[in-house]
Amino acid sequence: MYVELRQLRCLVAIVDEGGFTDAAVALGVSQAAVSRTLASLERTLAVRLLRRTSREVTPTATGLRVVAHARRVLGEVEGLVREAASGQASLRIGYAWSALGRHTLAFQRGWAKSHPETELQLVRANSATAGLAEGSCELGVVRRALDERRFDSAIVGLERRLCAMAADDPLARRRSVRLADLAGRTLLVDRRTGTTTTELWPPDARPATRESHDVDDWLTAISAGTCVGMTAESTAHQYPRPGVVYRPVRDAEPIAVRLAWWRDDPHPAAPAAIELLTGLYREG
Repeated sequence: MYVELRQLRCLVAIVDEGGFTDAAVALGVSQAAVSRTLASLERTLAVRLLRRTSREVTPTATGLRVVAHARRVLGEVEGLVREAASGQASLRIGYAWSALGRHTLAFQRGWAKSHPETELQLVRANSATAGLAEGSCELGVVRRALDERRFDSAIVGLERRLCAMAADDPLARRRSVRLADLAGRTLLVDRRTGTTTTELWPPDARPATRESHDVDDWLTAISAGTCVGMTAESTAHQYPRPGVVYRPVRDAEPIAVRLAWWRDDPHPAAPAAIELLTGLYREG
């Protein structure tokens, strides 16, 4: 079964224009061509789509459903053509856990003001490439280096490392902690997208680890007091949680925040996004 776009356009035109004659004018073809195209669509679908009388043309019950679906298909195709032609109709930026932390809202509003022609979408994708490899975005916010053979990236800012712990944890009474304070604890880590590994500690003083794959599960386990976590400060801004407190880890190196893209297919809006984000992190 092969349905062609010209058949769907013809059907929608007949319904919108109220008849074959006006549809032919709108499409720039003959009335006979409109009749043939509709007939071929009805044969393909094996259903009657329109009722024709000498006075009017109206959709059947099935025709109404097909017309609604045809409008959606044609709209998607039009969007695809616009994006392919301009490369800037939309910009999807993926992130694994915490987007851009406290800069997220400022980035969204700044982008809408300075680039209204390019719709910005933030897409949560808990993968090592923040959705790039999966095709769900054109740019990805990542906090660890990617495969340089496939991806390029630019560092847009730095974030402190924070320790997340239960609010009644003895360490929560301190203003900051050290790596050595966590050596005897169980550390909850996300090996796919997280920024924390036991290599931050000396080999003879590394904490035990448990694995987590979702920020909500991570926070729930930490609030119960069975483990602690270490994360970029953006997580604290994006996910405040009753029962969980965040404290700076003062002897841990900061985390580089990168904006990444496919090396062989950079989005035209990437330089503008880098410029805006770099400015926000610098001001912060």
